Amino acid sequence: MEYFISVKYLPGVITVDTIESLEKMAKKLRTHSLISTTSAGSGHPTSCLSVAEIMSTLFFSELHEDDEFILSKGHAAPILWAANAEAGIIHEKELTKLRSIDSMLEGHPTPNMPFVKVATGSLGQGLSAGVGMALAKRLEKSSGRVYVLLGDGEMAEGSVWEAANSAAYYKLDNLTAIVDVNRLGQSEPTMHKHDVSAYVRKFEAFGWGAEAVDGHSVREILGALEKSRKSGGPFAILAKTLKGKGVSFLENMEGWHGRPLDQGLLKKALEEIGPANIRLESRIKNKENESEFHDFELDKYNTGEKVSTREAFGKALVKSGSANQKIVVVDADVKNSTMTEYFFRQFPERSFQSFIAEQNMVGMAIGLSAMGYAPFVSTFSTFFTRAYDFIRMAGYSRANIKFVGSHSGISIGQDGPSQMGLEDIPMFLNIPNSVVLYPSDAVSAQYLVREMTKHAGISYLRTTREKTPVIYSSKEEFPLGCLKVLRKSGSDQAMIVAAGITLHEALDAHDMLEKKGISIRVVDLYSLKPFDSQALKANARESGNNVIVVEDHYGIGLGSMISTVLDNVKYLCVNEMPRSGHPKDLMRRYEIDSHAIVKMVEQVCMK
Repeated sequence: MEYFISVKYLPGVITVDTIESLEKMAKKLRTHSLISTTSAGSGHPTSCLSVAEIMSTLFFSELHEDDEFILSKGHAAPILWAANAEAGIIHEKELTKLRSIDSMLEGHPTPNMPFVKVATGSLGQGLSAGVGMALAKRLEKSSGRVYVLLGDGEMAEGSVWEAANSAAYYKLDNLTAIVDVNRLGQSEPTMHKHDVSAYVRKFEAFGWGAEAVDGHSVREILGALEKSRKSGGPFAILAKTLKGKGVSFLENMEGWHGRPLDQGLLKKALEEIGPANIRLESRIKNKENESEFHDFELDKYNTGEKVSTREAFGKALVKSGSANQKIVVVDADVKNSTMTEYFFRQFPERSFQSFIAEQNMVGMAIGLSAMGYAPFVSTFSTFFTRAYDFIRMAGYSRANIKFVGSHSGISIGQDGPSQMGLEDIPMFLNIPNSVVLYPSDAVSAQYLVREMTKHAGISYLRTTREKTPVIYSSKEEFPLGCLKVLRKSGSDQAMIVAAGITLHEALDAHDMLEKKGISIRVVDLYSLKPFDSQALKANARESGNNVIVVEDHYGIGLGSMISTVLDNVKYLCVNEMPRSGHPKDLMRRYEIDSHAIVKMVEQVCMK
């Protein structure tokens, strides 16, 4: 028969009853983890067994309603679900549906389970999100803490140490990392095996407080958690554990990673663990954090005035931040190039520097978003490539992040190919439910900043380094999913679709062709996703179905969207590795300038 008790650990006081109760709960969490993974026929039970005492102590003694928890070692999700069931957040019967298509309890944590705010499972990402959450707590002046449970295998990821560096820089005394040092990875022992002192030295070298404990001793875990609250900075608990703890034929054995037990072995394992008839009170609560949009006034620009879209973005961002207190900015040491420096000056308390650590930058944004903030994240568009796994996971976290990539394409010129964003568009197009925007002048750029602020989800704004002429009236509107037809006649022989820098080349080409008696239509596809497929089809028909896409990008970026609705599209894009040079020279050499457009139109119209 189960009995219900309340375990309220008093700082500095560790009672025998507290320890015994939490040890029993650890046994119960092991039982749930084994049963649910066997029921699912898949999962990682041994990775759950090693953290049972840690999870029991956290969920039924340490965590309270203002605290946050991230399971960075996401493959141990079954024990997270077990703890949630015991805490009353979900019904226990849900555990038997683990990994089934109609269950909220997936193989790795996602927000399909409402308690989860950060999707994990791609290892090495939880601590960065924890940094973002801890910064959000500080902004809110909250007494709540953030706890991140990591595996020792993911400690080989560089992103973990980017996050550790950042946490020390910001002196996050509300952040605790707990590392499950169970010695075994997926295919072989981990780098440091059971040498917990190696991990202690690493964390201390990064400016953290750190302590090694027996990860199966509730007393030692409670003592270390007490120290973490008094540390004055980020604190790491290195818990030496045994993978498969509690089951003799699994304990510290290789070859069991990701293998559930069959019914016969399950019965044997449960007999070894023994009964755990206990119910404990948990103080954690499922809380939702949301931000709301407040409109703001846009700047006035004069037609013909030369302004870069990155400049217009930076100024509009300040306007957005003035109206929306939940707007924050995370930059990767390029704020004077991305133009987020305006926001940093105006709102230093809401501005965060990740320095040159793009993975951690995105991870911080995921954590900030999970706490109800709306982060703008900026760097050169090309450097988002190294953070793509974090961007992908941000999508699975249902994060509300506004990505802004500057210095896009070969048009940046002399800096050369390593600095040219030429691969970025498909990255963001491939994120489910994302928005991808590519303004061509200051007016459209600032309006699209407003659209991004309003949009809840992943969005990407691609900006241009060079100053370009303002082509739109300040009264013009740029709603998501639409396009602009800038040049049109009743005798158009072709349609040019462009955005950003190449739109200006298309307009020049229009004028050149007009002198030759050839009329073309020029379309600004400023909204790549969503986009107006019906308008594109109608304009293509009126232009003889001769469609040419011009873009400052490798392969097919804009074209990948257009090709889903139009046939026989011609493409002008960067098809080889570029080099340093003047922007105009580069655009001519790689055939995305007005001359290349004229040549392609003439070829198409001669057929």
